[in-house]
Amino acid sequence: MSAEDFGAIAGLLDTYYDGLYHCDIDRLRQVLHPAALYACASDGKLLTYDMATYFQVVAQRQSAASQGLEKSSRIVRIEFAGPVTAWVHFECTIPPRRFDDRLTLVKLDGRWQIISKVFHYETLGAASASGA
Repeated sequence: MSAEDFGAIAGLLDTYYDGLYHCDIDRLRQVLHPAALYACASDGKLLTYDMATYFQVVAQRQSAASQGLEKSSRIVRIEFAGPVTAWVHFECTIPPRRFDDRLTLVKLDGRWQIISKVFHYETLGAASASGA
């Protein structure tokens, strides 16, 4: 794929992480497709949300930014399955958790969007906690 596609996805990931770190629903809406799936099974049970439910959960949190907590993220890998489908391995920390996200993206109307967020988390210094 083109350098433009890599750049667009890297920018999307910056917005995604900033949305999580600041609990900013408007930023998350920019990058998560309205039909996106959220899924996690880190605590041994499948947890899924549609975007309306996920945004409500995020809106109720105290942001890591407002607490002055550590901010770190990295793109591990971006793979393309064609001109309009990509897969991203993304890691980030929002204390007290470290997340390992597997994001599937689609390019619609010239814009990349996350269509699925499947992830694992670990609580820093512990075995498990609730999802992000």
